[in-house]
Amino acid sequence: MTTTLQPLVRPGPPLDPDEVERYSRHLLLPEIGIMGQRRLKNARVLVIGAGGLGSPVLLYLAAAGVGTIGVVDDDRVEPSNLQRQIVHGVEDIWRLKVDSARDSLASINPLVHVETHPIRLTVDNAIALFGQYDLVIDGADNFATRYLVSDTAAVTGKPCVWGSILRFGAQVSVFWSGHGPTYRDLYPDAPPPESAPSCGEAGVLGMLCGVAGSMMAAEAVKLITGAGRSLLGRLSIFDLADATWRELTVLPDPARRLVAPSDGQEDSCVVAPHDPDEISVPELCEALHDRSAGSRSFALIDVREPYEHASARIPGSLSEPLSRLRTAGIALDTPRERLLVVYCKVGPRARAAAEILRAAGHPDVRVLTGGFDEWQARTGDPSV
Repeated sequence: MTTTLQPLVRPGPPLDPDEVERYSRHLLLPEIGIMGQRRLKNARVLVIGAGGLGSPVLLYLAAAGVGTIGVVDDDRVEPSNLQRQIVHGVEDIWRLKVDSARDSLASINPLVHVETHPIRLTVDNAIALFGQYDLVIDGADNFATRYLVSDTAAVTGKPCVWGSILRFGAQVSVFWSGHGPTYRDLYPDAPPPESAPSCGEAGVLGMLCGVAGSMMAAEAVKLITGAGRSLLGRLSIFDLADATWRELTVLPDPARRLVAPSDGQEDSCVVAPHDPDEISVPELCEALHDRSAGSRSFALIDVREPYEHASARIPGSLSEPLSRLRTAGIALDTPRERLLVVYCKVGPRARAAAEILRAAGHPDVRVLTGGFDEWQARTGDPSV
């Protein structure tokens, strides 16, 4: 299987003098030149996520002169994003990420057209959305979206540039059904949500996003122009802590059947529907009132990291981070028959903690629906 591919996009209109000046360093490269830059000008690229990976991808695509860039993200900028999501600034906090990204790209290259999609990618909108673009770049931070992106790209015949980051390590590859492997050839099935660190639990070195995102943007440019050797069929793995790089070959599974897009996988970064093992914010408010009156007894446990608990918390909660539960076991000094109510930021860490607590012999564990974010939204209590 060759990884040298024909250019994905036909050349666009001739460059005007301003474009020749702006992209002069590209034009000096024989692998890109005038025709390659015209292909970039004519390209339409969809970026999934305007977060850690999406930020450098978007910035470099705009700087490179990709004519139309689509951005899919339904989230808002939070202060903790600024450590790594460099497309956003302090003045963008609580703005929609797609709006913040659009304005940043306009300040870098006003010749680029940015299409914002402030939505969550779902099985209902993915195929129609992918059909509007030449290629897709997957900067998602959860397994459900990654599989949805891969399956939709396979059905629509679009190449997909993919990256993943965790702590100090990253992986980057290119998937393209019919030309090489897909994400399902590398990872056929998603792991159970409780088996992998969640979005806010593991941490990530900010600069790692820049390294991986720059590689992803470069792969997109190579696909569009036909320059260089694509990562299609290869997985690049690098560890910034040890400054090591290695590569694995990924082959398409001949027995693999085309999988229709499905959002059936549990999204580890969103809130699951209410179930009997959950407790709503109004129910918790009532329970806390009863506990203050002495008519009810339970333990309220914050499984976020200590710095999160110190910054803002539900009054009367104890700090027992999920990361410590996973590695050091349970340090709770509470009767096994006592009710435990656990919460995190939005829910996934709390659900994983609940499973650990139940396995350790605490039968009555309930998860706060929507987590601390829902508590703040409903009560208006900053609880700092």
